[in-house]
Amino acid sequence: MPSNNMDSTNASGLTPNETKSLKERSPEPYEEKILKGIKELYSCKPSEETYKIYTEDAVFHDPIGIAEGLKSIRAQFNGLVKVFPRADVKQFRVLQNPPSVPKSTILVDQDVAYYRDPNGSPTKTINSLLTLQTNERHLVTKHTEEWDHKRETSREDGFVGLLNEQRKRMTAGITGMFVSQEPPAGKTSN
Repeated sequence: MPSNNMDSTNASGLTPNETKSLKERSPEPYEEKILKGIKELYSCKPSEETYKIYTEDAVFHDPIGIAEGLKSIRAQFNGLVKVFPRADVKQFRVLQNPPSVPKSTILVDQDVAYYRDPNGSPTKTINSLLTLQTNERHLVTKHTEEWDHKRETSREDGFVGLLNEQRKRMTAGITGMFVSQEPPAGKTSN
């Protein structure tokens, strides 16, 4: 559940208006593999290679769930393909980090169109900020997706935030029980 307070800082440590106003930049060579993997995930075309961008204990947090560990992350994105057989990344901008954001963090502003019917019109198009925290080996340790750049509520926001956080952990756990670790067959990345 995103915060409605536009002054609340998102995972980047900036407000939604600040991250939306950041300029685009060219990716560093060491970021290319990560960004390719992220595009494959959001295009609903994950492969075995895609998941090599994460550490084993990486965390993925979005408005739907909190996936802790690579197996749980795999289940979330493999499950996404079951709900949306097609997704098109309409916009993918790597953003310039302001001085307050470490160079080891990659910020991406993206628009993704999701299709329930792969030959029909998009069911939903979502704008989001991706905050990708990486380690010294250039692997993703934390992947946060915030719709419309708005911070996700958590236990720090009180009782309702705590309930939201627990719901997301439960959702990710249930998804992990029913979704295969194997990337979907027949999907290929570009």
